[in-house]
Amino acid sequence: MRTHVWQKSSYCQEGEACVHVVATAETVHLTESSDVSRAILSATPDAFAALLHALKSSAPATL
Repeated sequence: MRTHVWQKSSYCQEGEACVHVVATAETVHLTESSDVSRAILSATPDAFAALLHALKSSAPATL
């Protein structure tokens, strides 16, 4: 069984209420919990890239 190395978002505040991500060549998994066995989103790398692009293009400008 492969063990994935989950990465915590760099935008995470204190505590464990953070986004965690792990990627393979076939799938990107996201969870918002320190319990990485409960992935709430799984997508292909292309679909995940499209999601990130949509989020970034709709984000308000920062000063």
